Amino acid sequence: MATQPPSADTNDDTEVEQRNADVCNVVGAVEEMGAKWKLIVLNDLRDGEKRFNELKRSTGASSYTLSRVLNDLEEQGFINNRKEFESPVASYYTLTEKGDALCPVFESLDAWGEDWL
Repeated sequence: MATQPPSADTNDDTEVEQRNADVCNVVGAVEEMGAKWKLIVLNDLRDGEKRFNELKRSTGASSYTLSRVLNDLEEQGFINNRKEFESPVASYYTLTEKGDALCPVFESLDAWGEDWL
């Protein structure tokens, strides 16, 4: 005859949530930044304003992928898109304050990668 596992104690659940509270910020931040291409574009924009084609060349992303990523990053408030309508029409992308605040994170990841990868 099979036995049922004991039910989880709510105090145990609360303790686990309290121990992992700081992890939630890490997970939330990673979810906000999301996919590899977002990180590549954000890191690339650390050098300053770039046009769409400059980003395409420097990241190696396809036009479709880059366009989708730039739209997502703009909606999330990580980048600004400045358009010039004079010939030739151009879009320029820069980091917002929110995006710029990630620069120390990229620097730390770069240093970690140098040591451990």
